[in-house]
Amino acid sequence: MPYEMRLFEDTLFGGEEVRLEKRAPRALYVSAGSISVDGSDVPLDDGVVLTDAVTLRAGGDGAAVWRWEVGPSGLHADAYAHRATLRLAGPVDPAAIADELLIRLDSVAFPPGGTALLHTHQGPGIRCLREGEIRIDTEGRSTSYGPGGAWFESGPEPVFAQASMNATSRFIRTMVLPRALLGASSIRYVNAEDRDKPKSQTYRVFAERPIELDPE
Repeated sequence: MPYEMRLFEDTLFGGEEVRLEKRAPRALYVSAGSISVDGSDVPLDDGVVLTDAVTLRAGGDGAAVWRWEVGPSGLHADAYAHRATLRLAGPVDPAAIADELLIRLDSVAFPPGGTALLHTHQGPGIRCLREGEIRIDTEGRSTSYGPGGAWFESGPEPVFAQASMNATSRFIRTMVLPRALLGASSIRYVNAEDRDKPKSQTYRVFAERPIELDPE
């Protein structure tokens, strides 16, 4: 079965409650305001990963939520009609990743002028820039993103990232990875000489969780 990852942006009014009925691997990141997830508070600039149906409730000032979901290709489940925008989608091939999988929500931050040296990852994912500016070089293209800009990385395709020279930059991402990487980095440097060089990027893992996807 072909799968894809989808990034939605959900906007909730103060106190609004939304039920995501379908069970699916999903990650939620609060980009503005605050929410509760089945009664547990999730503040600004924090996130969770889930696999079951869930109820979201916005705080008194409302909320904006970046929501990643993994599901069958072309089936945009839980894109409830009011104030939910599909930002980006990209393919996920479970069989090409590993027999056992996880979903991870984390952030990657760079100081001014920071770079991510030429590298790959062990699974696909969608990134969304939280602050600053970043240029992504991959697949023969160079693309710059500002706050809210989103892009997909396949995993095995080499990537070089150059952050803004004038400000700190940070993106939020969700990836599907081999379950053997629970608690471990997914990055692999293409050039052997880069592996031991000092790295400018820093990471924060919000949450990760084992998931099941039918590889057929």
